[in-house]
Amino acid sequence: MTQAIRKLSFEEYASLDAETWGERGLPEGRCEYVDEWELNELPSESELNDFLARYLLFVLASSGVVPLRLIAIHTCEIEVFGKPKTRFPDLVILQEEHLELAKKRLFIRLTMPAPRLVVEVVSPGDDNYQRDYEAKREQYQQRGIPEYWLLNPETAAIAVLELKDGQYVEFGEFQGAALIQSPKISKRSHSPPNKFLQQED
Repeated sequence: MTQAIRKLSFEEYASLDAETWGERGLPEGRCEYVDEWELNELPSESELNDFLARYLLFVLASSGVVPLRLIAIHTCEIEVFGKPKTRFPDLVILQEEHLELAKKRLFIRLTMPAPRLVVEVVSPGDDNYQRDYEAKREQYQQRGIPEYWLLNPETAAIAVLELKDGQYVEFGEFQGAALIQSPKISKRSHSPPNKFLQQED
């Protein structure tokens, strides 16, 4: 956690751009907004988590399913309900209108359309499991994000959740060599990153 140098309302925080961020003496890098006195400074991603996010970006973009410019990894901040008030998913598929709305800062506010899809690569540990499978699931669900993928390196599986009647339901879990199916993004299947997760004997 990082304590804010001075009281910083959420609207002030949301209005900052790269220049004014530095002028306020705020920490470099990504921060989740917790409250007016507290920012949660995020650590760098592990090599595996970063690779898996980049691999999914490559598969989605190279297959022609999603334009490359609409895919963000680790850099898109989303306003959500609850605490913290913002999240940085590992991968986000934007809507076309976000390119104009988030021109100065890649920050999707509650007043903007929800992104099409978010992906989290689950890190080891009970706290990380609870955060991705419970806390973030609830926040992304309340935010109205149509699709949520959870990529779990420990089980070499991807759970695809679909928003139906305001609740996430499991569309499918894809493991091993099974191709990933998406209910919203495309009727096409996507090559799994799972083969990179399995340990060699």
